[in-house]
Amino acid sequence: MKLEAQDPRNTTSTCIATVVGLTGARLRLRLDGSDNKNDFWRLVDSAEIQPIGNCEKNGGMLQPPLGFRLNASSWPMFLLKTLNGAEMAPIRIFHKEPPSPSHNFFKMGMKLEAVDRKNPHFICPATIGEVRGSEVLVTFDGWRGAFDYWCRFDSRDIFPVGWCSLTGDNLQPPGTKVCIYLNKNGSTGPHLDKKKVQQLPDHFGPARASVVLQQAVQACIDCAYHQKTVFSFLKQGHGGAVISAVFDREQHTLNLPAVNSITYVLRFLEKLCHNLRSDNLFGNQPFTQTHLSLTTTEYSHSHDRYLPGETFALGNSLARSLEPHSDSMDSTLNPTNLVSTSQNLRNPGYRPLLPSCGLPLSTASAVRRLCSRGSDRRDASRLSGRDPSLWTVEDVMQFVREADPQFGPHADLFRKHEIDGKALLLLRSDTMMKYMGLKLGPALKLCYHIDRLKQGKF
Repeated sequence: MKLEAQDPRNTTSTCIATVVGLTGARLRLRLDGSDNKNDFWRLVDSAEIQPIGNCEKNGGMLQPPLGFRLNASSWPMFLLKTLNGAEMAPIRIFHKEPPSPSHNFFKMGMKLEAVDRKNPHFICPATIGEVRGSEVLVTFDGWRGAFDYWCRFDSRDIFPVGWCSLTGDNLQPPGTKVCIYLNKNGSTGPHLDKKKVQQLPDHFGPARASVVLQQAVQACIDCAYHQKTVFSFLKQGHGGAVISAVFDREQHTLNLPAVNSITYVLRFLEKLCHNLRSDNLFGNQPFTQTHLSLTTTEYSHSHDRYLPGETFALGNSLARSLEPHSDSMDSTLNPTNLVSTSQNLRNPGYRPLLPSCGLPLSTASAVRRLCSRGSDRRDASRLSGRDPSLWTVEDVMQFVREADPQFGPHADLFRKHEIDGKALLLLRSDTMMKYMGLKLGPALKLCYHIDRLKQGKF
């Protein structure tokens, strides 16, 4: 529905807004001409929302929102198109605000329910921490001041205990810090853009579980080649944060499930990554990203373990099936809506040319041409027939020199970083460029030879 609303970032302007969400007695509003980054919430009886026509009736003019995405001169035509054929919120559903209390009756220690102003879609248990004249300090139970704020005693952001239950809104549990870490070195699979993933923060939080889940899922959507793909893996939840995606020329929103623990958040993200055919991208501990001398065992443990004593193995095989689960979280994920990005991915016999280095197929032939001469003239080596995972650092240096004479100057880098055979087999082109300082050309060629080594062709 369309209505008029004050621009919360420019309160002297009245704008056209669309109701994009409902929870209890609150509306999630988006100013037409703005984007989903500036959505805001208002009670259904807020004085800041009015039916279409109220502004003009009182001699005012509707204004474009702050940060209007189009040229200001196009506002009149945009307004005309926006209102043409739109569903207007009828006057009968608007209500007057209740009268304010005559005095501030709050006392320190009183319990209440309050909007988290940093995450205004959440209402949380709170306590009055201090009273100063007409102002009260709202402190959130389970948090140490990170989300506290001062407000007037008659603020529309604070409610009596039981208000959420009465209106059908979702009351968040008392806060516990959750922090989810991102594994930027993991395989992002066929649906996520590696470059965009690299630009994400190293962690989400610390914040409430619902906030962290929303940030992580939204990040997956924002990094997708096609947002519709990630969106198709999710089902409408209840009581959680809202995520959004743009596809088919429209903005789509969806509620995530309400969560209150890190275990639940990690399980949800693990299943989503499984559907996306990506490696373990999230964990509750920082991922080791600078040590290149990890053994195979150390590498698999640090990348597969989410919680002590609880391991979530992510499937990387395209032919692996997804088994149905019956818990409530699984009802918000769509494991059957897997979207193949090409006919090759549907072919069970398809194998990427350079799977471990993550090289695009378009690069494969060029790399092969770059490397072929060096591999063709390689003489018989003392390394032939030996298990590469048992190579010493000196063996690795010899392999690098023999792979291509041009690699000679780079051999000492492998001693500097203590890269033995096991670590060599884990190297990726982006790792060599980021941590060893190699340029793209040498990194790609070395990666090609490492893959030949894995295939037993060295």
